[in-house]
Amino acid sequence: MAPRAVKDKVYKFLNPVGIQTPIQTYPLAPRLDKIDGKEIWISITGEPDITIPLERRLKAEYPNVNWKVKKTYWFVQDPLTEEEMKTADALIQGVCW
Repeated sequence: MAPRAVKDKVYKFLNPVGIQTPIQTYPLAPRLDKIDGKEIWISITGEPDITIPLERRLKAEYPNVNWKVKKTYWFVQDPLTEEEMKTADALIQGVCW
């Protein structure tokens, strides 16, 4: 059996985009007009590196904000509970590795 000629060679490639499964999207919340007196959550997932000075600075520069902090040192975030979501005015979420 003779080998195939170069012009007859067939190449197969995978689509680099991959398979995109449909997801439900949500619009961004409107911006707060002011943050004084608001309850703002800081939710950190992973290693607490730059988030330590960030948390300190935010609390120092915005003392009239009711800061709440939720940290998890794992690769899966600890989402806000339904009760926390009801009282939260804003959320700063970060993933650090």
